[in-house]
Amino acid sequence: MPTPAILMLFTSVILGTMITVSSHHWLTAWLGLEINTLAILPIIAKTKHPRATEAATKYFLTQAVASCLLLSSSMMNAWRTGTWDILQMTDKLTATATLIALTMKAGAIPLHFWLPEVMQGCTLHTAMLISTWQKIAPMTLLYLMSNHTQPIVTMTLGMLSTTFGGWGGINQTQLRKMMAYSSITNLGWALMVISLEPNTFAINILLYILMMVPTFHILTMTTTKTLQNLSTSWTTSPAGTMTLMILLLSIAGLPPLTGFLPKLLILNELVTQNLTPIATVTAMTSLLNLVFYLRTTYMTALLNTPGSTTLFMKWRQPATKTQTTTLAPTAIFSTPALPTIIP
Repeated sequence: MPTPAILMLFTSVILGTMITVSSHHWLTAWLGLEINTLAILPIIAKTKHPRATEAATKYFLTQAVASCLLLSSSMMNAWRTGTWDILQMTDKLTATATLIALTMKAGAIPLHFWLPEVMQGCTLHTAMLISTWQKIAPMTLLYLMSNHTQPIVTMTLGMLSTTFGGWGGINQTQLRKMMAYSSITNLGWALMVISLEPNTFAINILLYILMMVPTFHILTMTTTKTLQNLSTSWTTSPAGTMTLMILLLSIAGLPPLTGFLPKLLILNELVTQNLTPIATVTAMTSLLNLVFYLRTTYMTALLNTPGSTTLFMKWRQPATKTQTTTLAPTAIFSTPALPTIIP
């Protein structure tokens, strides 16, 4: 794909998100989401592979259905309340329909079916874009209408996402699918608290994006796409592999890494609202996530590949550039420093 075309598409992706984030009118927000969707479709299909074409088709169909539901629910809300203001989504029926449309765009269970397949069919950079930047617009709309969402609906979607996201990722050997289920699980954690404390919801999404960007960057740098490749990545990029191990443990939520902070805040809010049983079940379902993260960490750091000088397989390749100057600033958010800000 020519460079001017790529530049135009990425500019459109950014523009669509910014239009949605800065709008308070449902039609303007819907327009930004459509610009964003239409711009990323050629990026998904740019490899000209049948799987990439399939991923672009699935992404288009899913986003089209979600956009239709979003537009219909916003029109219904305007008809019932007389306003298109996002902050005035006061009708319970239309607020629930809008919530379902936005969670479908983001990939929450039970409308998650498209996310693992789409991320598996595109490149690592595009998968990073889908799991990070593409979530900003729908998550912003959820944040704006959080005062009018039904807690029983958001908590049900959140518990389903944390549970089935962990189950779905256990048997995966493809890292892109594994990160897709990780994204579903994290979205479930965020939905658990959106009706109770929207600021904690925003912190969770922000920190997750900050952890996912360097993770995908390291996977791209080491050309790692499966668990089998992780066992041979240590000799080609030691610094990148070590950073990847820390990032994975941070995404899993192990203390005192940064990924533990949003989970602690969410559990604290649930307990404060006298929802201790829900907090207990959510914490237990996070162990499912921990299983495949620890397995990935084991494959990354604790396996020693053959070192015979007579063999010239992948583990004997010369080391690549570690790009430490790039990785250090992006991975600094997964150091043990951030949890110390809790009063």
